[in-house]
Amino acid sequence: MKKSLLISLALLALVACKTDKKTEKTVTESAETKNEVTDENKWISLFDGTSTEGWRAYNGDDLPPQWVIKNGELTFDTEKRTEEERKGGKDIIYAAEEFDNFELRWEWKLPEGGNSGMLYHLKEGDWGPPEVSPEYQMLDDLKWEEINNAKLEPWQKTGADYAMYLPDESQKIVKPAMKWNTSRIIFTPEKVEHWLNGKKLLEFEPWTEDWEKRKNEGKWKDFPKYGTFKSGYIAIQDHDSPLWFRNIKIKKL
Repeated sequence: MKKSLLISLALLALVACKTDKKTEKTVTESAETKNEVTDENKWISLFDGTSTEGWRAYNGDDLPPQWVIKNGELTFDTEKRTEEERKGGKDIIYAAEEFDNFELRWEWKLPEGGNSGMLYHLKEGDWGPPEVSPEYQMLDDLKWEEINNAKLEPWQKTGADYAMYLPDESQKIVKPAMKWNTSRIIFTPEKVEHWLNGKKLLEFEPWTEDWEKRKNEGKWKDFPKYGTFKSGYIAIQDHDSPLWFRNIKIKKL
C-alpha cells in the first residue's frame, strides 16, 4: 500500500513539473511575442509603399513630380525631367518630423552608374543639403568609374559616411546594379553605425577631436555648419539618377 502511494505521489509530482514547465514556456513565449509587437510599434514608417505623405522638396512646398510611387516603390523618374532640369537638386525631405537619435532602415537599388545618398539632421536654409548634413553614401561601386571615366575615393563609395569615415571593405557586400540592398544608420551621441546588407561597415563617435579633425582637414573645411545640427530632417539626395526605395522606417532612440 505504501509502495503504491509513493508511486502515485511521484507520478503526480512529475505531471506537475511538466505542467509548470509548459506554463513557464507559454508565459515566456507570450512575453517575447509581446516584446516583438511593442518593439515593432516603436517604428515610424516614412514610406510604406502606398503614400508619400510627409515628403516634400527640400526648401519647397510640394513633392517634385519626378518622385512617384510605382509598384509600391518610391522612384525617381528621370523621364519626367526637362533638359534644363537634368542637373540634380531635386532632393526631398521627410518633413513631418525632425529626429535626433534614431535607427533608420531602408531598402534601395540603383541603375548602373547610379548615385544617391541618405542624409540626416538636415535643416533647411541657403545651403545645399550635403554642406550641413551627414550622408550615408549610396553608389554603384561596380560600374560608376567605368561609366563616368573617373576615379572614386574610398570615402565616395557605398556605405561611407561621405567624406568623413570609410566603410570596412572586408565586411562590405557589394551588389550589382538593380539588386536590392538593405541599409541601416544608428545614430546616438555616443556612437554612429553604418550597416549594409546585414554587415556593420563602420562606427564612430560624433563631435570628437577625431571627428573635428576630419571635418576641418577634408571636404568640409570650408563649410562650418557641416554636422553641427543635433537634430533635423531625413533626406534623400537626387543626382539625376533613377532611384528606387522601399520600406523606409525609423525608430527613436
